Amino acid sequence: MQRELLDSATAKYAASIFLAEDYLASRGITREAARLARLGVVAEPDVGHEAFQGRLSIPYITKTGVVDLRFRSLNPAVEPKYMGMTGAETKMYNVLDIERAGDYIGICEGEIDALTLSSMVGIPCVGVPGANSWKRHYTRLLADFERIFVFADGDQPGKEFATSLSRELPVTIVQMEDGEDINSTYVRHGANYIKEKMGLNEI
Repeated sequence: MQRELLDSATAKYAASIFLAEDYLASRGITREAARLARLGVVAEPDVGHEAFQGRLSIPYITKTGVVDLRFRSLNPAVEPKYMGMTGAETKMYNVLDIERAGDYIGICEGEIDALTLSSMVGIPCVGVPGANSWKRHYTRLLADFERIFVFADGDQPGKEFATSLSRELPVTIVQMEDGEDINSTYVRHGANYIKEKMGLNEI
């Protein structure tokens, strides 16, 4: 029942994604990438979603459907940047890339950064909501990859996140400049710059 409600809400909010066109353009995310990720805007909230009115809805999609929704402010200067549903457990974002990926995969903080890498740069990538939300079983999910790139935000939590993962997985750390994350780096420098930082500019 919960999966059906989440699928229904995702479809409903996706129909209003045009309301976020300016925001998506500012983040370098195309309409097609947003459609494939089933992003939406909470224009008419479902029951229980009233607190998310006007926010970007970000579904966590698995092979069995939508398992969670997170909501990002389109105006984070005046309200909390991210909100989640009450009682929802932290999950890994964009897990379908684990099966799509070849020999390597990326890990980053945040759904928008993971979407940027996966859809705009062409690097298979999963995301976690924040530096402190890594779970032990995530390590097992990624254990078979020959190379794992961790994209570290250019701040202290980002560096600590990458260092902590390096204790659990054989990772290559791709460090963003101070104050930058994957999305801002992509908007500023483009996809090839990120691939060069990875040493994969021949892709």
